[in-house]
Amino acid sequence: MRNEQATALLFELSRPGRRAVRFAAPDVAVQTTELLPEWALADKPPPLPEVSESDVVRHFTNLSARNMSVDSHFYPLGSCTMKYNPKRNERLASLPGFSQVHPYQPDSTVQGLLACLFELQEMLAEISGLPGVSLQPAAGAHGELTALLVAAAYFRHRGERRTKVLSPDSAHGTNPASARMAGFTAVTVRSTPSGFVDLDDLRRQLDGQVAVLMITNPNTLGLFDPHIRTIADLVHDVGGLVYLDGANMNAVLGITRPADCGADMMHFNPHKTFSGPHGGGGPGAGPICVRSDLEPFLPVPVVARRNGHYFLDYHRPESIGRVRAFFGNVGVLLRAYCYLLTHGPDGLRKVAENAVLNANYLLARLKRLLACPQGDRCMHEFVLTAEPLRRRGLKQPARDIAKRLLDYGFHAPTVYFPLTVPEALMIEPTETESKETLDAFADALEKILQEPLDLLQEAPHSTPISRPDEVQAARNPKLRWTPD
Repeated sequence: MRNEQATALLFELSRPGRRAVRFAAPDVAVQTTELLPEWALADKPPPLPEVSESDVVRHFTNLSARNMSVDSHFYPLGSCTMKYNPKRNERLASLPGFSQVHPYQPDSTVQGLLACLFELQEMLAEISGLPGVSLQPAAGAHGELTALLVAAAYFRHRGERRTKVLSPDSAHGTNPASARMAGFTAVTVRSTPSGFVDLDDLRRQLDGQVAVLMITNPNTLGLFDPHIRTIADLVHDVGGLVYLDGANMNAVLGITRPADCGADMMHFNPHKTFSGPHGGGGPGAGPICVRSDLEPFLPVPVVARRNGHYFLDYHRPESIGRVRAFFGNVGVLLRAYCYLLTHGPDGLRKVAENAVLNANYLLARLKRLLACPQGDRCMHEFVLTAEPLRRRGLKQPARDIAKRLLDYGFHAPTVYFPLTVPEALMIEPTETESKETLDAFADALEKILQEPLDLLQEAPHSTPISRPDEVQAARNPKLRWTPD
């Protein structure tokens, strides 16, 4: 029998007079109006739920048990690299010397913290092959925007006015969005049926107005473009810059450097590549790396070192200015720093090799169940299509499969992206999953595809809410509880 109390809202559990703690009456006269002006005092208490401590504890414990996370479930989100987050990095980033500092402290009092951030800058420069690093951006998309603002400043400094940013049709949606926000016109470059950039279409789009080509490599289909150096050379021939979307760096860590492929700028996603906390609307980071002649335009401050002393360098006259408060999201950056120190150069290469191995093993198991339009090999992720299942009567088979996987205890993969693949299921197992987990996922998908249609079309069957109206929820969100 379902426990209704376990699914109730705190407001529904509320009863007048219930408290977690009751304080004794004050033994001195309360003179509220002398402490606060009368206009600042509410006429009555805020309408918060009145519940006991056990109600609160059970409510949030039950909510957490409903959550799917990488700590409790396999989370094969393609293009998101939802790999296990080492708890040691959490503890290290929470040490008092890191977590208790104040951003307005003098540089001389936070030398240890600044030394860590400086070393992180050097590590990212080495991994990318790009010497200029800013830790300020607050997320991957913010890193894209920051790098494009750096590119705009670079061209202004050269007396050039360039208006266009190119990106392939399989790119992350943040690429054209960042281009528009940075003041450029976003232009799409077609892909070939095999999933790579169409070189002929790229040549047609290139001219003296192109500022930047934004490209993900390996791309969102999980393919390393064999023409990446040719692509970069074509862009450089018209005076443009190449920006690498670093979302898929988990596939190439320690194996190849973006700069060696012709990239002039890039961002890292520490929460993907270096296994920090991911998602949930929480804090993030998106450090960027740029080639040396773009370095003067990086945001201020940059962590610098002079005569063995670390400091925040604000004296950068050509800088685009601040893009975020203080140093950046230090907690996330420190987790990345610990992750990099743990693995070292050889360990990072093994991360990529195992990520690619896991993806290809899972692809080998699943391609006999669902077609992989782009072939039999992949890098760290791959994209299947559920389009043939339409013939069985499923209107949205990718969504139906994703929903049914919840009943088997697996988070769904990314669905309906990239847009170039109909009924796409984009799967990234990462290097942290075992063969047993991958086999269990493949077995579950095989069972699902043999089930009656009504089980798929009405799934999930094990969750408190089955299929909310997502369009209605996005357009008319209910943000405030009101009693019936």
